[in-house]
Amino acid sequence: MGTVLKGNADMHHMVGFTVGSEEYCVDILKVQEIIRMMDITKIPNAPDYAEGVINLRGKVIPVIDFRKRFTLQDASLGNDEARRIVVVDVTGKTIGLIVDQVSHVIKLESDQVSPTPDTVKSAGGGCFSGIGRLGDRLIILLDVEAMFGEGELDWTLAAA
Repeated sequence: MGTVLKGNADMHHMVGFTVGSEEYCVDILKVQEIIRMMDITKIPNAPDYAEGVINLRGKVIPVIDFRKRFTLQDASLGNDEARRIVVVDVTGKTIGLIVDQVSHVIKLESDQVSPTPDTVKSAGGGCFSGIGRLGDRLIILLDVEAMFGEGELDWTLAAA
């Protein structure tokens, strides 16, 4: 699902970020804002990947650790100064995703995006919408709507 700018329906505008050594991106229309790390209040009995909640201008926002959600390497390996919270819309809910670093807006033409291989789809639970090729770099396109299964965000109801 790409955004349309200057009449080019074949261009995908994405916000790029890194977690570990991998690059990911999400549709720019799903990103509400990008903020620096801030104090996160823990929520009892929340899933392991749920870091807690933040107060963002008077609104309580649940925060997910991207590394833990996808069981990636230890977060202590990242640069704490560069870490950010990417605030996204997930099926009408505002969620913060902790990432190592936000890079830039990535523009991909449709011919630069390949379908996600079946083995990668099964590993990511179907939330990868494609693989972008930018020069010799591969960038995983995320479908934030598919990142969480039925009931996986129920803990956010108690947080909000």
